Amino acid sequence: KLRKVIPSFLRRVDIPERGGRWSAYFAENRENTSQLVDDMFGALEPEPMPEVALVDFDPDGENKLLAAICYAHSHLPESQLLKRVEKLDQSEKVKLITAYVGNRENRRHRPGRAFERTDYRFDVLGDYGAFRDLQRHRLLTIEWQRLTPHHGYVMPELVVEAGMADQFEEAMARSGALYDSLLTDYPEQAPYAVSMAYRLRYSMQFNAREAIHMLELRSAPQGHPAYRRVVLEMHRLISQQAGHTAIAAAMSHMTMVAPDLERLDSERKSESRRQKT
Repeated sequence: KLRKVIPSFLRRVDIPERGGRWSAYFAENRENTSQLVDDMFGALEPEPMPEVALVDFDPDGENKLLAAICYAHSHLPESQLLKRVEKLDQSEKVKLITAYVGNRENRRHRPGRAFERTDYRFDVLGDYGAFRDLQRHRLLTIEWQRLTPHHGYVMPELVVEAGMADQFEEAMARSGALYDSLLTDYPEQAPYAVSMAYRLRYSMQFNAREAIHMLELRSAPQGHPAYRRVVLEMHRLISQQAGHTAIAAAMSHMTMVAPDLERLDSERKSESRRQKT
């Protein structure tokens, strides 16, 4: 279909010396790396970990962000600004960030590029359905491992409350069994048999500006409980583990309290608009 719509952009893809060699380069590297990693680490069992872990951040991230805030409004080099920022007391730092963030009337009012100065890297072990939604965000680095049933699955509380736990577990068992039966002959196709309730391990790395956008959006009342839980924990870790309390406080449109029937209000508003047209 793409060849019909944008043929000029894909002209080189089918040329053996261009697209062919490019594809072969990545395929060979992927195979060699996969084999080497399996030889080195394949026999190891995964260590226990929480659903969301903050595995890397810059302890000096807020100071660097403050220096970046000052940079466009100063005539000083960034290194000098950073040294001066480090000497500010906490009230002065809060005053700077407050002025830069301003009065955010809604989540679309996001602060500027100074918030791109510091990054966070998370390791997540969550259900595949939530991953698919978070995977849609583009201003970040995301890597994921192969989807299998080996990390178990997440059963929503509503399923238990509805008395459907047995049926849910039976469906998960069928999904896992189908994966196992396909794996030997069809290793690349087997993951398609895995239900979205099964867990997938993936990493996400993004800057504080993207954190404001993604965490506020995905914590919204109409969001799915699975990814709401992930982003709320990310927000907590940015504040408490990284100690970036001012950055966390800038995310003033986080929805912290989990609503009941999260999409009900959104659906009611949609239905009301349909009736008016």
